Amino acid sequence: MSSLSFHSSRPDRWVQPKPYSDSSLRYQAHGRIQPMEEPGFLARLFGLR
Repeated sequence: MSSLSFHSSRPDRWVQPKPYSDSSLRYQAHGRIQPMEEPGFLARLFGLR
């Protein structure tokens, strides 16, 4: 093990909690929620969701 350590004056960005964002602001920034998986061929063919 190394005895070297790194100290920063500011914590990393991933350590700090995210500020609250309203759902309408998220919608304006990113658009509507997208599904995790693309619909299959038959679902696209028949317009199913």
